[in-house]
Amino acid sequence: MSQLNPIKVGLLGFGVVGSGTWNVLTRNAEEIARRAGRQIEIVRIATRTTSKATAVVGNAVPVSDDMLSVVNDPNVEVVVELIGGTTLAKELVLKAIENGKHVVTANKALLAVHGNEIFKAASERQVTVAFEAAVAGGIPIIKAMREGLTANRIQWLAGIINGTTNFILTEMRDKGLSFAEVLKKAQELGYAEADPTFDVEGIDAAHKLTLLASIAFGIPVQFDKVYVEGISRLAPEDVVAAGRLGYRIKLLGLAIRRDNGIELRVHPCLVPNSKLIASVEGPMNAVVVKGDAVGETLYYGAGAGSEPTASAVVADLVDVTRLLTADPEHRVPPLAFQANALADYPILPIEEVTSSYYLRLHVEDRPGVMAEIATILAKGNISINSMIQDPETNGASIIFLIHQAREGSVLEAIKQIECLSFVQSKVTMIRLEELS
Repeated sequence: MSQLNPIKVGLLGFGVVGSGTWNVLTRNAEEIARRAGRQIEIVRIATRTTSKATAVVGNAVPVSDDMLSVVNDPNVEVVVELIGGTTLAKELVLKAIENGKHVVTANKALLAVHGNEIFKAASERQVTVAFEAAVAGGIPIIKAMREGLTANRIQWLAGIINGTTNFILTEMRDKGLSFAEVLKKAQELGYAEADPTFDVEGIDAAHKLTLLASIAFGIPVQFDKVYVEGISRLAPEDVVAAGRLGYRIKLLGLAIRRDNGIELRVHPCLVPNSKLIASVEGPMNAVVVKGDAVGETLYYGAGAGSEPTASAVVADLVDVTRLLTADPEHRVPPLAFQANALADYPILPIEEVTSSYYLRLHVEDRPGVMAEIATILAKGNISINSMIQDPETNGASIIFLIHQAREGSVLEAIKQIECLSFVQSKVTMIRLEELS
């Protein structure tokens, strides 16, 4: 191994991922250096909870609560941002770039919302912004798509990219519990935050999908155009019904190339049991990517956690170390495509999406019900694939599986159905994805 000077890293944040990054770099220092070609050393740490960091690192590294002092330190070559959020983190990342420092971050929200500005600034200063840890934790999906699949025209990707929601859906199915009951358990186990909104309403998954779609299709990050729907309204009876029909409900992030634009959407889906991604359980993550040359490829692993995510942070540090002596013009672009070659494909509104659907409604059990519902669906050019009717004490529960249809037409039909006098509840609609 060459005797190059160690790469000096400033670490911002010493929480779950920050401490994991320290542990992995320290424990595997020799192995990492053999891969990178030189040592990688954390030389400064800044964190709001200095006592926690000091208890771990001792006197080995200076620890302070002054984040800007790390970013402005001329000895620091790479800044690792692990504090989260989109305000202070943005300020620190842009300042690091301005100072000519490379940046490694796990902050998907920051890049999904401000990525275009950050990547532009990095390009102008000829530094790298690496973000493997921002999507799917320890799964190297960013590198796989950005480099391993570079020969392909990506057709679509589908991901279970939020472990909290996947854990909740798994428990609802296996134990027949309600969403509220499982959410409480997830919070007790540490899978869900005290305020779980970002996870259960699909926002976290949408941040990650934004980045994956940009790499897949060579488009700017466009978080504001992602359709987002969470799992908080799902009922146990929908989970049970999906199983009876040969499906499992998963919260998926979907990015699909169509002739007239790109679909970007996060929402619950019925996925056939025959698909590998349907068997991904608990807090695990998985992403399926379909390219025109390679076909379908599946990436599976821990989507969160201290050392799984730190694994991705350190992998980025190794990549940055290797690139330090490379011509900036020949580095792999952050979003896979050259900055001047990003495409302006339109993002399709959800009403223009074509999918299959699961519809569940409660009705009075009397003659003519099916005929009136079928008439409304037919007028919207919506074809019924199959139907299940279960008698109840005060009526009946009806489930329809709908063939491929334009979503705007389905939503209009649902509005008309809910106005019928014999319909006793709002219609539950879940999209059905065959992933083929």
